[in-house]
Amino acid sequence: MTNPEVAIFMLCLFIVLVLLGFPIAFTLLAMGVGFGYYAYYQGGIETFADLFDNNIFYLLNQNTYSVMENDTLVAIPLFLFMGYVVERANIVNRLFYSLQMAARNLPGSMAIAALITCAIFSTASGIVGAVVTLMGLLAFPAMAKANYNKEFAAGVICAGGTLGILIPPSIMLIVYAAIAELSPLRLYAAAMFPGLLLAGLYIVYVIVRVFLNPSIAPKPKEEDVPPAAKIYFDLLVSFVPLTALIMLVLGSILGGLATPAEAAAMGALGGLVLAALYRSLTWTKVKESVFLTAKATAMVCWLFVGSWTFASVFSYLGGHDVIENWVLGMELAPWQFLVMVQMIIFLLGWPLEWSEILIIFVPIFLPMLDNFGVNPYFFAMLVALNLQTSFLTPPMAMSAYYLKGVLRDQIELMQIFRGIMPYLGIVIFCMVLMYQFPGIALWLPDYLFGKYVP
Repeated sequence: MTNPEVAIFMLCLFIVLVLLGFPIAFTLLAMGVGFGYYAYYQGGIETFADLFDNNIFYLLNQNTYSVMENDTLVAIPLFLFMGYVVERANIVNRLFYSLQMAARNLPGSMAIAALITCAIFSTASGIVGAVVTLMGLLAFPAMAKANYNKEFAAGVICAGGTLGILIPPSIMLIVYAAIAELSPLRLYAAAMFPGLLLAGLYIVYVIVRVFLNPSIAPKPKEEDVPPAAKIYFDLLVSFVPLTALIMLVLGSILGGLATPAEAAAMGALGGLVLAALYRSLTWTKVKESVFLTAKATAMVCWLFVGSWTFASVFSYLGGHDVIENWVLGMELAPWQFLVMVQMIIFLLGWPLEWSEILIIFVPIFLPMLDNFGVNPYFFAMLVALNLQTSFLTPPMAMSAYYLKGVLRDQIELMQIFRGIMPYLGIVIFCMVLMYQFPGIALWLPDYLFGKYVP
């Protein structure tokens, strides 16, 4: 039955329950089934068995089956496994130290090394919590020992750790491809330059800020710098194998030689080979990686089942129609529509994480893109950039909580919040830049796969 008022109440209740701390996946599932039972209720219950004679249970079963057979989502556990294996191979520790020494003559060399390490490792793993946690244990103590400003150091780690949800092979983009029914290959190609641009802007900001205020990031002492030959040998040993693996995975995807799932399988195997070469491959570490992969994959799968059920019921009740009619009735220009949507997503990033925003709210606006003549891949890149802020905006800035969780009494939460504020401005600036020059996102996919035709 169509009942838009119930649909809007359903959406508002979901936000309230999430803010109260209820598990997101099961909240979506419970609300989808509960409100769906009402939406599909036909009446006439005479026996106990009649209680289950409701189409919501068929819908739930079909959604679960659809998630399980989705070829695109197969890449998620394989990419996760690659990241967890690489994390346990101690490659990141060597990479950070080598980059730090190689960049020693630049202002804020240790911060630059941390950003590059975050970008490379987050690209290999796609797990923001793992990157921020590991770099918090690895880079923050090193920067603190070198008398770096704590707020500055915390901001670098939190901002750098979120790059993995944007730079391919990003798990977030795989999820987006499944939701929007877009090509993951085109999404990966579209994300390359925006991701590199954002990482580059972070590095430029660090260099300029330290140049203007050298006291926040003192240069390393000469006696702490090893011989140049050792620096470049360590860099070669740590940097080349990991980047080669990432380039191999991305190249095979963008070159059309492999699907994301096939490339992810190759990456998982490559992660095992790297761990073996570094003599870090043990049965215990493999078991830990498998367990963490299964845990994260289960979370993603249940998020999909719950969100698709929730979204189906929300749409059946008329919720999508209400919002679409409201937006279209405003007679907005395309740029006004884009600004409004991005503002909504930015504000949702204060209380919610990227997964809830992407799975619940983005599909509300996807059907409207044709009305405003917006390229869906360009829109996806604006959303992907904007979702960086969901990890950086208080009060639910999860990257700040990840870092606080490992540093404990070494830094106050408000210091971390102050440290990440400049990076929010950089993300917004990057979005404006991409809006002014859409080719940043669209040139590479058009060049590789031909111009997009709706």
